[in-house]
Amino acid sequence: MPSSSAATQPATAAELSPSAGSYLSWGRYPAATHRAVYRASWMDQVPGILDRAAPESLLAYGLGRSYGDSCLNDGRDLVECSRLDRILGFDADQGHILCEAGVSLSDILAVAVPRGWFLPVTPGTRFVTLGGAIANDVHGKNHHRAGTLGRHVRRLELCRSDHGLLLCSPESNPDLFRATIGGLGLTGVITCAEIALKKISGPFIDLETIPFHSLPEFLSLSHDSDQTFEYTVAWVDCVSQKGTRGIFFRGNHSDRPGKAPRSGGHARVPFAFPGWVLNRYTMKLFNSAYYTRHAFGKRQSVAPYEPFFYPLDAVSQWNLIYGKQGFLQYQCVIPDDSFEAFQEVLGLISRSHMGSFLAVMKRFGSVPSAGMMSFPRPGLTLALDFAMRGDSTLRLLDELDKVVISSAGAVYPAKDARMSPAAFDASFPNWREFQEFIDPKLSSSFWRRVTGAQ
Repeated sequence: MPSSSAATQPATAAELSPSAGSYLSWGRYPAATHRAVYRASWMDQVPGILDRAAPESLLAYGLGRSYGDSCLNDGRDLVECSRLDRILGFDADQGHILCEAGVSLSDILAVAVPRGWFLPVTPGTRFVTLGGAIANDVHGKNHHRAGTLGRHVRRLELCRSDHGLLLCSPESNPDLFRATIGGLGLTGVITCAEIALKKISGPFIDLETIPFHSLPEFLSLSHDSDQTFEYTVAWVDCVSQKGTRGIFFRGNHSDRPGKAPRSGGHARVPFAFPGWVLNRYTMKLFNSAYYTRHAFGKRQSVAPYEPFFYPLDAVSQWNLIYGKQGFLQYQCVIPDDSFEAFQEVLGLISRSHMGSFLAVMKRFGSVPSAGMMSFPRPGLTLALDFAMRGDSTLRLLDELDKVVISSAGAVYPAKDARMSPAAFDASFPNWREFQEFIDPKLSSSFWRRVTGAQ
């Protein structure tokens, strides 16, 4: 793996951004004002930035697709890494790709898919950086088969303020490697990483959609589908008063070769919608229409990979739909044996009339995560958005936390903007062990909020 000194051009001092206050999370909540933002264009600028930083003053920032405040550092500094976007090497025979940390998953797919390779694990958007995906140890529709992305990281280079550049892998600095995967960007600045890709025949997915009408029916579909389908996920109508209904999606990479059709372009949300646009009636109307569209029995089709994995990527700036106050995404996982608790979570959301038009439900598998602080664990996971409506929204999420924690579940830090220290401690009781690996010059709004760190 190349070190930072391998940059192909002499590095100048990193640019200091004058627009420090404009860096937001994808949920646009909470508000944050950053003192300064350093833009690293070359890997060998990162050590100098860390040298100049004060203790607990800095955080790496990618494309800002974390929903809450794990990518924010209110009142302190950021180092923007999105310009570290070079692919450094690609072994098209073995499917190993080496990239700078600011390379997006979209960039990797553009190179890999035409050559018969795919991401081993992908979240619901391709517009995240590789470094951010590792720092949050992202999961996807194939968790029951492949686990999290961290299991497919072969090695990474980490820049620390106290030890300089370190090669981390399962064999070199293994404890720091394990802490960095899912470590929320706090163990150092990832400068580059190598991952193992998945072999595919072409860019298509053999897809089946099946309506379901109860949580037991969803569980039965999940159990049966996990045996023969690599990708499984469900949309659930979280505002329905008619019980737990939804659409189950399952698929495998198709043997069909060829090129996927070109995208017809992207819609764009031009401005933040007025708050009244999303209300209980419009969400109920959307959810009813979406369910009805897919409700006529099992359907089979062959689809390009993009709309299957990344449906929301077709709408640029879709986060503005939730208005100027932003939104909070909530994702939890509840153990398999806590069926009643999961039903209670769904019931609280339905009765609140605050659920979203996009609620995703999946059963995590038992594949162990590679990261010390990774979120996925065996059980049922639910993710959905809530438009920020002030105290009423925060009270509902606190109520959801109580049910999740009482059932030995967990809340996902990468999508959190408000969980309490007690909820975090219950979700990640090993955080004090992890804390020993935090770089002394790194911090985040999230970490200070949930641990009381200064």
